Amino acid sequence: MDDSETGFNLKVVLVSFKQCLNEKEEVLLDPYIASWKGLVRCVRRTCSLGGSPGRVPYVVSASRWLSSPALLPVSRWVFLNSLGAIFSFISKDVVSKLQIMERLRGGPQHEHYCTLQAMVTHELGNQLVDLERRSHHPESGCRTVLRLHRALHWLQLFLESLRTSPEDTRTSVLCTDSYNASLAAYHPWIVRRAVTVAFCTLPTRKVFLEAMNVGPPEQAVQMLGEALPFIERVYDVSQKLYAEHSLLDLP
Repeated sequence: MDDSETGFNLKVVLVSFKQCLNEKEEVLLDPYIASWKGLVRCVRRTCSLGGSPGRVPYVVSASRWLSSPALLPVSRWVFLNSLGAIFSFISKDVVSKLQIMERLRGGPQHEHYCTLQAMVTHELGNQLVDLERRSHHPESGCRTVLRLHRALHWLQLFLESLRTSPEDTRTSVLCTDSYNASLAAYHPWIVRRAVTVAFCTLPTRKVFLEAMNVGPPEQAVQMLGEALPFIERVYDVSQKLYAEHSLLDLP
């Protein structure tokens, strides 16, 4: 099997979140950013710009922030295209948030941005967070990670519902329910309407599972059961930290 056949594996992307927690259960920001970039690489490979038959090129952002991997065979592109269709409405925002976090990690105060816990302590202690309305610190680390945190919750809920749902369940219903339980509360009506309409174009559950590049649907379901707990644990630790500091509703 060549590199293009092995280049995409959803399990590898999801399991990478295991590296985000240290032995103290602190969220390590470098692995967190890297894991998110892995997800973005998946969903950015969704638009055909031409190329050789049977292959679909990678979509590169204008800033070329994400490096271009090898072209993917169409058989591997099905899942990426499907995931991209439901993720594209937040992917641009996710990329901008990851860029903010990379600037903070590479900035003069980088030592305070090694873990999520250290970042929260630093920014709250130095009044670097807009707690009631966006003002002097619109790009604080706390606000930025909160947006990534919410998006991760939506993706986790959708993949978990895909894993546990009956075979004939409509994926549009699963995705809409996951969206309503996570991101919808933070979007205006016009955005909610647009994305729920887009969800109606999703392929069947069987197509989703078969396109995950891990074998037949039964193996894909097993893979999700093994991999999703890593994302769930990172989400739970982050959620608890933000709740303790009353940061879950930052403007």
